[in-house]
Amino acid sequence: MHVPDGFINAPVSAAAGVVAAGAVAVGLRGARRELDERTAPLAGLVAAFIFAVQMLNFPVAAGTSGHLLGGALAAILVGPWTGVLCIAVVLLMQGILFADGGLTALGVNITVMGVVTVVVAYALFRGLVLVLPRTRRSVTVASFAAALVSVPAAAAAFTLIYAIGGTTDVPVSKVLTAMVGVHVLIGIGEAVITMLTVGAVIAVRPDLVHGARGLTAPLKLRVDGALVDAAPAAAPAAGGSPKKLWIGGVVTALVLAGFVSFYASASPDGLEKVAADKGIDAKVEDHAAADSPLADYGVKGIAAPRLSGGLAGVIGVGATLAAGTGAFWVVRRRKTAAREA
Repeated sequence: MHVPDGFINAPVSAAAGVVAAGAVAVGLRGARRELDERTAPLAGLVAAFIFAVQMLNFPVAAGTSGHLLGGALAAILVGPWTGVLCIAVVLLMQGILFADGGLTALGVNITVMGVVTVVVAYALFRGLVLVLPRTRRSVTVASFAAALVSVPAAAAAFTLIYAIGGTTDVPVSKVLTAMVGVHVLIGIGEAVITMLTVGAVIAVRPDLVHGARGLTAPLKLRVDGALVDAAPAAAPAAGGSPKKLWIGGVVTALVLAGFVSFYASASPDGLEKVAADKGIDAKVEDHAAADSPLADYGVKGIAAPRLSGGLAGVIGVGATLAAGTGAFWVVRRRKTAAREA
């Protein structure tokens, strides 16, 4: 759902930029409460993993594909404030390095794909875990529902922005129906990916999952035919390193971006398909970074498509990991400095 330059006029794009900048500023302050010495490295990994999975377009309808937006996943794993920052880092790397998503539309993309998805998903997620049994399974179920709803919510948010500042004369009702319709299907894929990823991390290190804090279920043992609570297993030390999880996550992201992405659907994603069908893209502009050596997720000068795309994916994961980890390390350092002051 990366909005290119030219879909939204300059004043509304600028206004969305102000909203996005404000959200990032608030996110930087909020992330200080969410990040600690264990979770700060995980936040950079989450950004890199989302970058990698966004390269894996999956088919959702005839001639249409979808990809992970990632707001729900980021919010549940590392918290809503940090989640907004994760998506902002991903979108910035995609726009600058890969000419994916317009640069003047960066504020629109952060607002739609970052702020809206995180706010909607995390609000629904928290509501569900409050009413569901306090178990790990409840967290995964809630993550599925939250991710599913967040995608059509983002589609509706884009339609609202288009209604205010669209550069083409297309009936908003038609845009809304088409956008929400196809993104409900994309939301199913988003929900499955989010649920499986959250479940996998909970299985390994539940203490690192922001949305699972305080929700772990006690182990049950059958004694004389009755189920009783077992003594809780020793939790990982508060200062324990999530090194194994981090390494496994990085390797997974590199494999997804460097190899699996070659088998992703080549069909246009939901926004591209709707834009082409409805004429929203009539005034689309060339990307300012179209001459980037990594534009369109390939390395210029390398003719072999597998090698070119795979290398571009690996570079993207590395760049996003470095940018995200660096940003969250600075946030963490400021939190530590503020406490010592």
